[in-house]
Amino acid sequence: MGKEGNNDPKDVQRKGKAKMQLKRNIGYFDGVSFIIGSIVGAGIFVSPTGVLKHSLLNVGVALTIWTASGLVSLMGALCYAELGTTLPFSGGEYSHIKRGLGSLPAFVFIWTSTFNKPASNAARALLFAEYVTQPFYGICPAPDVLKKCLALAVLWSLGILNGLSVKMSVWLQAVFTLLKMMALSVIAVGGIVLLVTRQKETLARFEDMFASETPNASQVAEAFFQGLYAYGGWWSLNYMAEEMKRPSKNIPLTVMTAIPAVIVFYLLVNISYLTVLTPKEIVSSVAVAVTWADRVIPSVAWIIPLSVAVSIFGALSCSMFTLSRLSYAGSQSGHLPLLISMLNVHSYTPAPAMIFSTIIASIFIIPSDLIMLTNYFGFSAWLMIGLTCASLIVLRFREPHLHRPYKVFLPVPFMMVAMSFFLVLAPIVWSPNMQYVYAFLFMLGSLIIYLPFIHFKLHFAFLDKITCHLQLLLEVCPADGPAEGKCE
Repeated sequence: MGKEGNNDPKDVQRKGKAKMQLKRNIGYFDGVSFIIGSIVGAGIFVSPTGVLKHSLLNVGVALTIWTASGLVSLMGALCYAELGTTLPFSGGEYSHIKRGLGSLPAFVFIWTSTFNKPASNAARALLFAEYVTQPFYGICPAPDVLKKCLALAVLWSLGILNGLSVKMSVWLQAVFTLLKMMALSVIAVGGIVLLVTRQKETLARFEDMFASETPNASQVAEAFFQGLYAYGGWWSLNYMAEEMKRPSKNIPLTVMTAIPAVIVFYLLVNISYLTVLTPKEIVSSVAVAVTWADRVIPSVAWIIPLSVAVSIFGALSCSMFTLSRLSYAGSQSGHLPLLISMLNVHSYTPAPAMIFSTIIASIFIIPSDLIMLTNYFGFSAWLMIGLTCASLIVLRFREPHLHRPYKVFLPVPFMMVAMSFFLVLAPIVWSPNMQYVYAFLFMLGSLIIYLPFIHFKLHFAFLDKITCHLQLLLEVCPADGPAEGKCE
C-alpha cells in the first residue's frame, strides 16, 4: 500500500510498486466511529420528542418503539454487511443496486442522491451555523447572511480536508464521535444516578410505563417513522467498503458493535430525560437536552449546546466523506462525468468527487429555500433501501456461488423489503400531497439524461478538452480499479 504524500505516484506506478486507487486506510475502530458519527446528529439532543408525542406520552410504548427502530436498523445493516463483504466496492446502495437490479435503477438512485444528499448536507451546515452564531445575538435572530457565510466556510473546510487526506478525515471523525459520545454519556449516567436516588413519583413513571392512553395503529406507525429517522445513517459504512481493511471481517464486526451501542445510548438518554422531565415537558421543550442540563447541571449547562454543534459538525463530515464515494462510484460506472472518478496523484483521494458534491451543497445554501423542496424526497431513502435488500435476494438466487464471507439469515432481507415499501407508501397514502408527485416525477426525469447519455452513449468531444484541462489543474488521474484484497 502506498502512503499519502510519499513519492510521486507516477514514478511509483512506473516501477510497478503501487496502483492509482483508493487505499485501505479504514480499520475497525474507524468504521465504528463513522457509523456512530453518521447516526448521532443533533436530533437526540434537541428534539427526541416525535416518538413520545405520537405514542400519546405513553412511556412504555415510546421506549419500545425506540428499541424496535434500533433493531430494524440493525437488520438493515446486517443485510448491507453481506453486500459489503461480498462486493466491497465504493458507492454503497448504488453499487449493490447496479449489480443486482441493473443500470437504470442504479442511475435513478444516483440521480436522486446527487441532489438530495447535498441538500441534506447544506441543511446540516446551516443548522451548525445557527448553533454557533445564535449565542452572540441573544434573543434576536442571527443574520441570515452570516449563517450562510459560516455554513459555506464549514462546507468548504471539510471538503478540502476530506479531499486532501483520508487519514486526517478518519482521525477527525474519531475525535468528534468521541466528543459526542462523551456528551451522551453525561446525560445517560446522570439519568441513571438520578433514577436511583430520586423519589417515588419518578420511579412510578417507569413502574406504570404502559398505564397511559395507548396509541392506535397509525399513531404507532408515525412514532416508528420518527424512531427510524433518528437511526438514519446506519448504511454509511458500505460507501467506503473499498477502503476498509479486511472488509470480510471488519464490516460485520463494525456493524454489530456500532448499532447496538447506539441503541443502548438512545434508550439510556431517553430514560434520563424522563427521569428529570415529565413527558409533557419533553414534548413542549424546544431543546430537550438543554432543558435537562438547566435542571441537572446548571453551572455547566453550556456544554450541551456546544455538544450539539460538535455532533452536527461530525455528522456533516461523515456525510460529505460518504457522498464523495458515491459520486466516485457513479463516475467509474459511466453514470457521471469521467473527471469525478479520478484520484489526486499525491493523496490518492477522490478530490474531484468531493469538489463536485460540495459545489452542489453550496448551491443549496445560497437560496436555502431550495432545501425545503427536498423534504419530500424522504420516501426515496427507504425506496432505495428496499431495492438494495431486493438486490441481495436477487444475487442469492442468481449468483449462488459468489463468495460471501458473511451471510445474513435470508428472511431478514425479505422483511426489510416489505418494511421499506410500507415506509414508502404509508406517508403518501395517509398524507397525500402534490409534492410527492413532483418528487416522483423528478426521479422519472432521470430518464431524460439516462437514455441519450448512458443507454445510447451520446458524447460531446469538447468535454474531453475540458476534462483534460481540469485534470491538469487538479492534479488527478484515472483510478486503476478497486483496491487490493477485494474478497471475491
